[in-house]
Formats: sequence, C-alpha cells, structure tokens
Amino acid sequence: MPHLLGADRVHLTLGTRTLLDGVSLGVDDGQRIGVVGPNGAGKSTLLRVLSGRQEPDDGRVTRAGGTRVALLDQRDDLGSGTVLDAVHGSADPHEWASDARIRAVHTGLLADVDLEADLSTLSGGQRRRVALAALLVRDDEVLVLDEPTNHLDVEGVAWLAGYLSERYAGSSGALVVVTHDRWFLDAVCTRTWEVHDGVVDQYEGGYAAYVLARAERAQQAATVETKRQNLLRKELAWLRRGAPARTSKPRFRLDAAAALIADEPPPRDSLELARTATARLGKDVLDLEDVTFTLPDGRVLLDDVTWRLGPGDRYGVVGVNGSGKSTLLRLLTGRERPTSGRVRRGKTVKIAELRQDVEDLDEVADLRVTEAVEREKRTMVIGGKEVTASQLVERLGFTRDRARTPVRDLSGGERRRLQLLRLLVGEPNVLLLDEPTNDLDTDTLAAVEDLLDGWPGTLIVVSHDRYLLERVCDRQVALLGDGHLRDLPGGVEQYLELRAAALAGAGGPAPVGAVAGAATAAAASAGPSAADARAARKEATRIERRLDRIAALEAALHDRMAAQATDHAAVLALDTELRALAAEREELEAAWLEAAEVSG
Repeated sequence: MPHLLGADRVHLTLGTRTLLDGVSLGVDDGQRIGVVGPNGAGKSTLLRVLSGRQEPDDGRVTRAGGTRVALLDQRDDLGSGTVLDAVHGSADPHEWASDARIRAVHTGLLADVDLEADLSTLSGGQRRRVALAALLVRDDEVLVLDEPTNHLDVEGVAWLAGYLSERYAGSSGALVVVTHDRWFLDAVCTRTWEVHDGVVDQYEGGYAAYVLARAERAQQAATVETKRQNLLRKELAWLRRGAPARTSKPRFRLDAAAALIADEPPPRDSLELARTATARLGKDVLDLEDVTFTLPDGRVLLDDVTWRLGPGDRYGVVGVNGSGKSTLLRLLTGRERPTSGRVRRGKTVKIAELRQDVEDLDEVADLRVTEAVEREKRTMVIGGKEVTASQLVERLGFTRDRARTPVRDLSGGERRRLQLLRLLVGEPNVLLLDEPTNDLDTDTLAAVEDLLDGWPGTLIVVSHDRYLLERVCDRQVALLGDGHLRDLPGGVEQYLELRAAALAGAGGPAPVGAVAGAATAAAASAGPSAADARAARKEATRIERRLDRIAALEAALHDRMAAQATDHAAVLALDTELRALAAEREELEAAWLEAAEVSG
C-alpha cells in the first residue's frame, strides 16, 4: 500500500516528561488506526506531531508528496459565523448538495442543527458535531481524529463508525483516531497503536485483537519472569546454605538479588478492587410511579412513567441527547421532584451518584489524593481485611507520587477515578453512574468494568459506551424522546433499529421534540411539526436516491459519447439527454436543501 505519512525517530519532551522517545512509525493508504494508552501518555501529542500542529524536539515527520492531513483536536475552535460557514466556507450550496457523501454527513451529524444558526448559540455537543462535519466533507488523504465520539450519543457513534468504515475501505486514504470507545475501535480500526512510556507498540486488528495480543505478550513475559524468579530462588537458597566464613559474599549477593527484583517495573495502571462491602438492601429499592416531568418551556421529558427497581437490578439507560436521561437519575436521587407522580425509596437504600461533572472535587482541591479519600473514610473492609485509604488509592492505580498530588493538579481521568473511589468507600448499595467513561483510558475502563461486573447492589448506568453497557448491565431501557421509558430486550441494537425507524417515518417512536400535549403545541407554533419533519426526511431520502441514479445515468451517457465521438448526430442527441439530466439535478438539489431545512 502507498505510504502517506510517517514519523522517523521522533523525540518530544514536555517539562520533565518524555512523551515520545525515538518513535518511528508509518501510515499507509487504506489503514484505519486506533490509538490507545493511559491518560497523559502522549496520545494527543502524537496526533499533533503527525498532523504538523506541533514540532518534535528531534526527529522528523514525513509526508508523501501532496498528502493533505486534517486534524480534529479536543478543542472545537470554530471561529465565528454560521454553521454553514464553518462546514462549507464560501462554497456554493449546489457544489456540495450534489455530493451524496456530503449529504450523508449532514444527515448523520447536523440533522438537528440549523445551518444558518450562529456558532456562538450552539451547545457543546452541537459544536463538536459541526467541527467533525467540517472535516468529513473535505477530501484530505489522512484524517486524524482526537476523541471524535465525545458528545455523540449511541446513535451518533454507530453512524460515525459506519461512515468511516465505508469511506476508508480499500485505498481511499487513511484514518488515525484516538478514542476510549472500545466498540468504536473494534467496528472501525484495522490496526492499533498503544502509546506508553515514550514508545508506541503496534498491533494488528481492532480493540479485541489488541487485548488478545497484549494478553499473549503478558503471558510470554510472565513465563520469562517465572524462570527468572526460579533462578533467584535457587540463588537465594545457595546463599542461605553458604558457610559463615563467606558472609560478606552472600550479603553482597543478597543485595544484588534484591536490586534485581526491585528493577522490575510495576504493572502499568493495573487497577484491582475487590468487591466492596455493601449495606443490605431490602425488598423495596427505588420505584417511579406514574411520574411526569415537564420542563419550564413546556416540553415533557417523562410522561406517566412507572419503573420499579429491585435489589441487584442492573440497567443501562440509552437515549437521544436531551431526552431526559440525567433528569431520570436526578429523580431517583431526589435532586429533582416530578411534576406529578411519586418516587419511592426503600428504607435501607443508600445511593451514590457519579455525575458527569467533577465539580464536587472542588471542595477538596487543596487536599492530596489520599487525604481526599480519608475525608470520606479512613479504612474499609475488602475481602475480610481492613484496608487503609492510602492502600486503596494505590490499588486503584495511583502511584505513590500521584497519591501525594493535590487534587487540583490531577488530570481529567485521574479526577474521574478519584470521584468514583470517594463514592465507593462510602459503601453504598445503589450506584447511579452518569456517563462514567468520560476522560477514562481503556485500561482504566476495563478496571472499572471489572469492579462493576461484580457489583452486588443495584446499578443504573447512563452511557453512550455500548461496550460498557453490554458488559456490566443485564438489561437496557431507552428514552426515545416521546416521554416514555421503553424496555429493550434486544439491547442497544434494538434501540438503533427503533431510532432508524423513527427517523424514516416508518411508524417507530417519534424523535426528540415530538412529544405529546403542551410540547407538541409549542413546537407547532414555533416551527414545522414532527409530522412535517418526518415527511421532509422521507422526501430528502427519495431525492438522494434519484440524485444517485442521475449520477449513474450521466456517467453512462459520457461513456456512450466517447464511444460514438465520430457520430455527430448521436453525440448531439446524447448531449440533449445530458442537459435534461443536469436541469433535473439542479431542481432536485434545490428541493433537497428545502427538505433538509424543514427536517432540521
């Protein structure tokens, strides 16, 4: 495969940390590469170096002649102007509306975004999708994406995975992506780079293949280590049998053996937490009974919902953005009150909630990590043994140096880990987790899943991470935007099918905004109704099919014209057909733009 981009003995140090130490690697045409590694290992730095945004201290980055590289970083720097300006610049609408690939990007990322809206009015999630769309509509040979699934719901992640897999199939450019979404890595990537300790290890395959290869390497290393430890044991046994007259030599050898063992590095981010003791749950845990929750603007998030949670129930909650997932958790904890209906909590229930933000750590910002845990509880019992806060912090992957670090200086992933630890030492029996995977690397996620996999209490997880939901939850429920909570026997896959049916107007649940009662009336007075939007989406789909057909017909006509170039009459007739198709195409493109505006 043609070589597009490479790094040759790249070295980069930030402060006292060496992030890249003599790294050499290459990106070839057709490759889809996933980049993983611990938080702070240098994944984003590697992307910036490869894309030319950051110069290495030593070494060089090479590009094949004319290769264009586009980078989506974690900062959505869109500038000013409208959404249309950010995505298409000054391009004429007819230039991009005729491109099926670009129309697919609009449908997948911008369906609920007003193209004429000012960028300053967008939410964080909308800005992220606009920034991503602005790159996907371009024709760069190498696309470099840093956490593209941030702010995308389950549906958006599935669409992006399908789009990138199709676009970069075969020899049509290359993709390099940093993400903590393991399902996405498996669905999209054909190679994996692991960044750690200044180096980049390369693996064939997506996340599952990478985990298997790592396990095999670990097994091989363990075999080598076992042989070395056996030799050490023989050596120490010989030293213990040594005569007293040789005391100086055995002492030297004992010291050497201890140094050899001490030289073995600790396992990287090996998080391990035994099952936390929980308070006993009674028969009644949490019940929502005929609950309705209405926003101040009249939109109904929950409409007469009844949901009963028993001891040991494990639910994953999915839904479109803005459908009320976080509100549902706030109702369960009592931080929100329903507009009508009631929420019942069992007498023995002790709830711990992991929120999306980490602002609750601000009050302990000046404390060290261990002190922040000790403020909650100094000791707890794990596996029948009493464990101090400092020991537990170490078991959760904080090295001794990081355990002494002030909370304010922690990275996003470390703050998230500390947040979860402070919850667990309180020994709750009900865990409510709102997007727990935010800012966590794949190793930490695996450790958190290992903990949750054996959680003996009641567990509710709101997440867009399919891998997490399918691993730790027994059942899934969905908020589809119509105010109802729907059981999903078929899991996330069923949710995606329901959403696809809704968007196609095939009788499935209505999308967000099409809710009953006052919300529908408000929407009707403010703009097109849900029925109008569905009809517009169907019309846009019909137009797209016809535009694809016209493109095929035009290609065939051009071939016939080339074959009959010496037949003047035939060429004229074919040219007339081409002009007719061109006229029809322009009309359809205008109609598609109108339909897209109505559908939102």
